[in-house]
Amino acid sequence: QVQLVESGGGLVQAGGSLRLSCAASGRTISSYAMGWFRQAPGKERELIAGITWSGGETYYADSVKGRFTISRDNANNTVSLQMNSLKPEDTAVYYCAAAPNGVYWMGSQYNYWGQGTQVTVSS
Repeated sequence: QVQLVESGGGLVQAGGSLRLSCAASGRTISSYAMGWFRQAPGKERELIAGITWSGGETYYADSVKGRFTISRDNANNTVSLQMNSLKPEDTAVYYCAAAPNGVYWMGSQYNYWGQGTQVTVSS
């Protein structure tokens, strides 16, 4: 069983940047695909970024492509999400998740979740 803990959320002005981090414990995530989801009020949770176990391939939702970058550090069992050019519509709770089967581009394949971190972007 893997436990995931997100950090780095907060309040930022539109156009600003934040970096989210996800620390895994319980077992190594080096063989897992990892992803970041977000859920805005009244909306479904959506996969916005995914990365293969090696970091060699990534997936981004159209809404964040070109602004967000997912990365991982298997040696330290962490995953990060660099968010630039933030917009008010990026306001949501952001979740780190793990997909043991390695399918990084499909939200339904993620089985382990963190508790989430709030990101609020003011206009």
